[in-house]
Amino acid sequence: MESTPRSNRLHIAILGRRNAGKSSLINALAGQDVAIVSDVPGTTTDPVYKAMEILPIGPVVLIDTAGIDDVGPLGGMRVQRTRQVLAKSDVAIVVVDATRGVGEYERSAAAEVRERGIPLVAVASKMDIAAAQSAGAPEWKETLDRWGAGLGASLVPVSAKTGQGINVLKERIIEAAPKDWEGPPIVGDLVSPGDTVVLVVPVDIEAPKGRLILPQVQTIRDLLDHGVRTVVVKEDAVRSAIENLKHGPSLVVTDSQVFGTVSRQVPDGVPLTSFSILFARHKGDLCTLVEGARHVADLHPGARILVAEACTHHPIGDDIGRVKIPAWLERRVGGKLDFVWAAGAGFPEDLGKFDLVVHCGGCMINRKEMLHRLAKVRSAGVPVVNYGVLIAYLHGILERTLEPFKAAGVLHAGPPHGLERS
Repeated sequence: MESTPRSNRLHIAILGRRNAGKSSLINALAGQDVAIVSDVPGTTTDPVYKAMEILPIGPVVLIDTAGIDDVGPLGGMRVQRTRQVLAKSDVAIVVVDATRGVGEYERSAAAEVRERGIPLVAVASKMDIAAAQSAGAPEWKETLDRWGAGLGASLVPVSAKTGQGINVLKERIIEAAPKDWEGPPIVGDLVSPGDTVVLVVPVDIEAPKGRLILPQVQTIRDLLDHGVRTVVVKEDAVRSAIENLKHGPSLVVTDSQVFGTVSRQVPDGVPLTSFSILFARHKGDLCTLVEGARHVADLHPGARILVAEACTHHPIGDDIGRVKIPAWLERRVGGKLDFVWAAGAGFPEDLGKFDLVVHCGGCMINRKEMLHRLAKVRSAGVPVVNYGVLIAYLHGILERTLEPFKAAGVLHAGPPHGLERS
């Protein structure tokens, strides 16, 4: 992969009224014309994502949103999509048009950002125009301080045209960025430099030709970053790979779909887990997902299951989310289950009607959005589990796959009561 995936970038939402200068601000931050700029209100409809670098943070994605004052049926839908962007935003910038000042729209947007616990940066845009229009007006600092008091954040005066304040704005973004936005490492803190890790990578027919899927690529990179040797094999070569090592591997990581085949080839003393379980911790909350596995034992024929995938892809053959997991679950409960699938950005609001939510590993969304989804499910009182944790549970090896996390001190000592129940 030649660039950092969007899911691994700090997400920065740009909020403001129509024609407040949001797109111009993004162009100024990016140093190039990446967003369409027009005097016509409502030029930006759906959120637009632009990847760039802001040092020392590194890779970020700026999200240009529709105006928070958009009107009409379509306008309401656009505003709703803008609010959905906040679910994945690590930092939010509220843009105030300095020629119009702060109004209820800006105050409402800032309040919602604060209620969600998102770091807030406030910007006064079009300062070159506002200053020219207000010759002889009171000192701008006094005006900006008054506006900032209404938003709960001091404003950075900027001009996308002249470049005024852009560097100061970047510094504010750096200061506002949560220190833990990336979450824990994928695997690097479970092993030590110089260790050897065996990765079991079946050929995925849904992956692009000649490519590994994203979780595998990211795991390899994380191991390299932590000075760990990596051996990559297919599922039919695990035993020979382990036997050919002078010293046994410190960890074996497999695709969850071949847990059964791989676990039989890995000696009992060798730690074993899966890519999906690694991502359960890296992107979400492993303890919550492990707890969710306990509730599989409570399912009965006819129970309603939501299977949620963060990406959209065309299912092929024995698709993990649409074929394999449903078959394994129905075999476990001894009857038919009522499955509902949700893919991509869409995530149901009425979660209370489900008995269990089964989520993918979340490699295509950022940690903030995954934690938001888990929180929504929890608030609905519904258990949630991810693919890897569920498959390990159904194969009776969940306790074994959690041992690497317990040994590293990053998971509680024992599984919830009944977790290994079969």
